[in-house]
Amino acid sequence: MTKDVSISDLISRFLEIYDGDRAGIRVFTSPGRVNLIGEHTDYNGGYVFPAALTLGTTVIARPREDKVLNLAATDLEDKVEASIFELDKYRELRWGSYQLGVADQLQKHGYKITGCDMLYHGTIPYGAGLSSSASVEVVTALALVSIAKDFYKTDKNIDLIELAKICQEAENLYVGVNCGIMDQFASAMGKANHAILLNSKDLSYRLIPLDLGNNKIVIANTNKKRGLADSKYNERRRECEEGLEILKSVFPDAGFLCDITYNEYNRYKYLIKNEVIKKRVEHVISENERVLSSVEALQRGDLKEFGRLMIKSHFSLRDLYEVTGAELDTLFEEALKIDGVIGSRMTGAGFGGCTVSIVNNNAIEDFINRVGQRYEEKVGLKASFYISETGDGAREIKSWEA
Repeated sequence: MTKDVSISDLISRFLEIYDGDRAGIRVFTSPGRVNLIGEHTDYNGGYVFPAALTLGTTVIARPREDKVLNLAATDLEDKVEASIFELDKYRELRWGSYQLGVADQLQKHGYKITGCDMLYHGTIPYGAGLSSSASVEVVTALALVSIAKDFYKTDKNIDLIELAKICQEAENLYVGVNCGIMDQFASAMGKANHAILLNSKDLSYRLIPLDLGNNKIVIANTNKKRGLADSKYNERRRECEEGLEILKSVFPDAGFLCDITYNEYNRYKYLIKNEVIKKRVEHVISENERVLSSVEALQRGDLKEFGRLMIKSHFSLRDLYEVTGAELDTLFEEALKIDGVIGSRMTGAGFGGCTVSIVNNNAIEDFINRVGQRYEEKVGLKASFYISETGDGAREIKSWEA
């Protein structure tokens, strides 16, 4: 992550690296995302409620005639030069594999791309669970497809949902990370002052107005290395699958846990003898209903109720799903002691990463100082804080001077 800089400065840096003039230069951006509520529901066929952020990735791009992709970043010395015809050779790159994976999958889906010089600048903290990788993927896809459309003078419309799916495939098949679709979808389809109610089962979605009034989203990063995250994530998935198999004895048509309502679960939870499995199932089914209740609260203009549901979500993730840990719990508990905090919860897979809080503008400075101080005293780590609003999804920036 680096600090935000002007488009003019980025273009100057681009020309320092790649020479030439400004002719053909285009600017694209794509945001990170935060999941406001709906954790560990995605792989259980449920709803998630992400919002695009004003933190994101910007790329300065210019077409080349020689079918070579040149990649550079403002905060890295690494530079990549790759032929678009030999992308299989670059899967193990330390940096650049996400971008080249997108180029690879675009071509496999029938897109004709051309060479480009590309300079990346990101304002999303790495490894914080705010989808910096999805932001890089989506902005790369949009840039390559948009530039190729003009370069080859085609009239094919750009479908951002299709690009999000291609980006997910790039991460799964080229990079080798088994991610879901939520991150890329939110980065591509986000809208300022809205969150996305996304059905992870069929990708149907609704944009829900998110009027935060005199409040902002404050993200607190534990800065804890998440060594357990992958193994525990796989363990939780297995526990959910086991719970579903038991409940299928009375709900044979249920393909996912989230096909079962909380009332239905309550009626038959006695069938689950293993208390650990029962807790996992209860979190997933109750969390799915909390997402829908959250949307109803926002549509009524009841931000306080939305905040209460965020808090209930954290309790469930702590007590039933058991994926929080001392670091996330400390940030959460200290956040709730600050006047002006509407709601707070962990966000992401857990075992480190971030909390997301909705905080009154007048309380943000106090929030950062006091929560940060108490977190360091209790845990021995320094938290990082990021203030954001909801932002627009992937787009070309055309308002810079030529």
